[in-house]
Amino acid sequence: MKQLYLKTFFILLTKTTYVLSETIVVMLGTGTPVPDPARAGSSVAVIYNQQAYVFDAGPGMVRNAITASQQKGISALYPTRIEYLFLTHLHSDHILGIPALAATYWWRRSKQLKLYGPTGCQSMINGYYCFLQQDISLRTKGSQPVSNPTMYQLEVEEHDDDQWEFRHGQVSIRPFLVAHGDIEPAFGYRITTPDRVIVISGDTAYFDGMAEHAKGADILIHEVICEAALNRQPQRWQQYFNKTHTSSSQLAKLAKAVNPGLLALTHILHYDEPIKTVLDEVKSGYSGRIVLAEDLDCY
Repeated sequence: MKQLYLKTFFILLTKTTYVLSETIVVMLGTGTPVPDPARAGSSVAVIYNQQAYVFDAGPGMVRNAITASQQKGISALYPTRIEYLFLTHLHSDHILGIPALAATYWWRRSKQLKLYGPTGCQSMINGYYCFLQQDISLRTKGSQPVSNPTMYQLEVEEHDDDQWEFRHGQVSIRPFLVAHGDIEPAFGYRITTPDRVIVISGDTAYFDGMAEHAKGADILIHEVICEAALNRQPQRWQQYFNKTHTSSSQLAKLAKAVNPGLLALTHILHYDEPIKTVLDEVKSGYSGRIVLAEDLDCY
């Protein structure tokens, strides 16, 4: 698997023609709750056989999805073509893009958006319906053509554990529980396609079981917090971060145990430290292939 990965690995900087049978990973948002004009909220898309599977929908991810579809030629990421959305947890920087994704051209959707995630998803979506009530009324009761007036709705499947699996054709998506402080459940995901294994950590502190979940990954997309910045935080914040996020040295330890084909750093908490400090910190303990993920990077 890794030989195939190394052969087909690429980062797309301009519009490219794709081999549609190959798996493409697109970083639709690499940010954190800390505002950053260059980074949308957390979101990753895995595309296989012209079908997109999106993980988290932070603020700004829809704009990046449109950019990927129109400027990089990844048509599966046009908002009305996105059919499957998976959530790691319900923090705002992972979900604020959901209303934008669900509402964008909803009256031109041919298939409803399907949402999979932790308990609480349905309540959140019910709130979205209330928010969109006036838009729905204006469009359906006016003169605007609306072929299917229910396409603003989402099909929601929520879970309070990781004992479930999603299968679609040759794609398998399995959740696993991660350690994100008090949030239970919080998920990571292992995505298997015919040519790649991709593991997405979600937000998580370091825990021993992560190495097993990430074993054999061609691409490990993992969150990280800068150790130099962490050490300067007030004690109460250090205590919180140690229970909720993975430090640079801990991620290096994990990567060394897993040895993925590619380690992509995302959701990078670095505060007043240059973001490259995080990359240097991880590299000091791990010599494998690492990238500092940027919005719209493709692997």
